[in-house]
Amino acid sequence: MKFSPIAAVILLGAVTNPEVAAFTTPSKTTTTTRSSSLSVVDDKTEVREYFNTEGFNRWNKIYSDSDEVNTVQMDIRDGHGQTIDKILKWIETDGDIEGKTVCDCGCGVGSLAIPLAKMGGKISASDISDSMSNEAARRASEMGISEGQAKFYTSDLESVTGKYDTVTCVDVAIHYPTEKMTEMIQHLCDLSERRVLISFAPKTWYYSALKKFGEFFPGPSKTTRAYLHEEEIVRNALSKAGFEVTREEMTGTNFYFSRLLEAKRKTA
Repeated sequence: MKFSPIAAVILLGAVTNPEVAAFTTPSKTTTTTRSSSLSVVDDKTEVREYFNTEGFNRWNKIYSDSDEVNTVQMDIRDGHGQTIDKILKWIETDGDIEGKTVCDCGCGVGSLAIPLAKMGGKISASDISDSMSNEAARRASEMGISEGQAKFYTSDLESVTGKYDTVTCVDVAIHYPTEKMTEMIQHLCDLSERRVLISFAPKTWYYSALKKFGEFFPGPSKTTRAYLHEEEIVRNALSKAGFEVTREEMTGTNFYFSRLLEAKRKTA
């Protein structure tokens, strides 16, 4: 079933999609009066509270095989699944994940972390939401994955520490203000010894127009802000951190759009 751009954006405005289509923005007054650091704190609080309450129930259904989803949610499930599949295909093609350490920041219910563990990776996966990380751990255990294969815990991205072969951050940047994007990418790169995989909602004239238009059709349960990011800024941040983009993909469905980049540490 195909939708016209107008129909799509009206539905986008009526649906909470904090990963790629949550088109809620702060009021102009709020934006101009609070500091950048306070904004990030507020965003974190909103995201944490949302995904520990009503957001968890909604997204747990979307990221499952449940039939209790509407057409829009099913489309989002498909789009997110396509992004995950592209990452897994890259890693499967490389054939080098077994025994390697992987840090999955913003793991959600384990959509990426669990299959990577099944492929032999040693996974450390975190999410800002207790509900999400606990559900990911439950699903992993149900699939016979031990804590030695995959560890799930609660943490915001900035508090994650350690060194890992591969660092992944899928559909999380939507929660990060533009002015904090470079800092966030630098932190991901600091965690990685070899490779970073990151996806984000790209800021193009078309998607910006959809986002702006969607604000005229607010949904009653939209509780998180959404940020689009210019691809050039993301690429420059990766380069500044000593990484170069080696592969890229774009996933776009009716209600989901996400740019995926793989970057590897530059060699001397």
